Amino acid sequence: MALSNAILRFTAFAIAVTSLGGCGFLGMNFGMAQLSERECMMRAMYFESNRSSSEGMLAVGTVVMNRVNDARYPKSVCGVVGQKNQFAQGVLTRKMTDSGAVLASQMADQVLRGARHPGVQNAQHFHTAGLRFPYNNMYYVLEAGGNEFYEKRTPGTF
Repeated sequence: MALSNAILRFTAFAIAVTSLGGCGFLGMNFGMAQLSERECMMRAMYFESNRSSSEGMLAVGTVVMNRVNDARYPKSVCGVVGQKNQFAQGVLTRKMTDSGAVLASQMADQVLRGARHPGVQNAQHFHTAGLRFPYNNMYYVLEAGGNEFYEKRTPGTF
């Protein structure tokens, strides 16, 4: 009885860990490959920029790095990209199937070496271009790669 309860607890633990979006835990990856910071950046750029352009990918990468450098977010690229409900569903697990992966690879290298899109400024958020929301704290700074990038600011300060 005690052994079956231990197995059930471990199974629940393993399921919870695998839901962390490709992140290893205590050296265990439960069948999912451990992703490097480069791979996580590449995937965010690939899936979020609609594989549209180097400018769109650079903008997405800049948002990821803006979050990494903010104490309110995880301190790693994979931590930021793997946060629940923040990036495209399956961003760390879906297959990259077209030539956009080559461009994403090149752009990820540039961002990890310090390249940033100057138009993104301090933005930590973006959504699909053309959508509008009824919030009065969204300060838009750039449209690129099919996305609109914005900072959250106190209403009335912009």
